[in-house]
This record gives sequence, structure tokens and C-alpha cells, in this order.
Amino acid sequence: MINIDELKFDEKGLIPAIVVDSVSKKVLTLAYMNRESLKITMEKGLTCFWSRSRKELWLKGETSGNYQHVVSITADCDKDALVVMVEPDGPACHTGTFSCFNDKVYESDELHEFSYEGLMELIKGRKTEKKEGSYTTYLFEKGLDKILKKVGEESTEVIIAAKEQDKAETIYEIADLAYHVMVLMIEAGISLEDIHKELASRHVIDHKVKQEKMTK
Repeated sequence: MINIDELKFDEKGLIPAIVVDSVSKKVLTLAYMNRESLKITMEKGLTCFWSRSRKELWLKGETSGNYQHVVSITADCDKDALVVMVEPDGPACHTGTFSCFNDKVYESDELHEFSYEGLMELIKGRKTEKKEGSYTTYLFEKGLDKILKKVGEESTEVIIAAKEQDKAETIYEIADLAYHVMVLMIEAGISLEDIHKELASRHVIDHKVKQEKMTK
């Protein structure tokens, strides 16, 4: 952990803060903090910025209710910029969108961005807007029993590959299993955030258990 005094604020006493969703890892916004707003952020556990246009402190969500609960704050190697990981209560942008970054300037024809959130949206789209010839749509049309059968089959394939210590095949089969589990999640109305929260709660419990064992 570094001290606030080690951070390098600019000539106006500000430091850029890149706010990122802790679950999706999507960049939500770029804002600025001064020493006071950073201290408030750390004390309250909620993002507080310095509004350069209004020349005043700005607690995100104070008027909209879209608070950003701080998970962590990390400085870059030069200590003149911050990454603030948050769990947002709502949209980050004043326009009402989840992120302020929505308008693409350039996109490679060869390289494609992948995210679990994007894959979930694609799978969900195959259920709500059925596409002819789509395997995902086929699974949804067959229903829960078919989806569960595939999850079971893929689980077995993972076990077999792992037992044979075939790393490449195990990776391939785990990817297949992950995809079918995501199909099941959509069918059951379960989101990635639901899983994230469950795992996070277990992490806290595990941490407490470890602490208790160490003190005994």
C-alpha cells in the first residue's frame, strides 16, 4: 500500500481516475480527483470526484442514486494516474448508458475483442431472436432436459481429458463445458453477476476461516 502523499497530482492538484467495473472489467468513465475527493472516496467507499466544470466536489450517485462502491484503487508506475475498481449501482454516464465509452473510433478486421459478457449477450440473443441453423437456438428449442444432458456430457469429457493429463484437450473440453453452462444460465435466468457475487461471498468466508485457523 502506498500513501496518498506519494501520488503525483498535476499543477491543478488533480489526478486522473479511470473507473472500471469490477465484474465486467469494462471501463466506465474517466474522471479526476484531488486530495480531498480521494480521501472522501477512501473514507466512504464511494467514488467522489472533482468536477472541473463546476469547480466543486462531486459524490457520484448523490443525485442520481447511481453510486459506485469502491473495491480497490491502484496507482500506475509513475503514480500520476489511478484505476478505481467499483461495483456500480447503475449507469456511469450522464446519458444513461452503462459506460461513457460507447462510440468506436477504430476496430480491427482481424482481431476481435472477447468477453464473457459479450458471449452471454450473444447466447441470450439466440434464445430471444431465434436464428435458423444456430446450435445455441437448437438447444433452447429442445429445452432444459437437452441442455442439462449436454452439461453432463461435457463434464464427463472434461474428466476424461484431465485424467489423461492432456492439457490441450482439457482446455478444449472446459471451454465446451463453460459454453453449455452459460446456455444453462440463460435458460435458468442466472447472470454472470449472480455467480460473481456468490464466489465473492465464498472468498470472504474462506478468508475468515483462514484467519480463525491462524489465531488458534
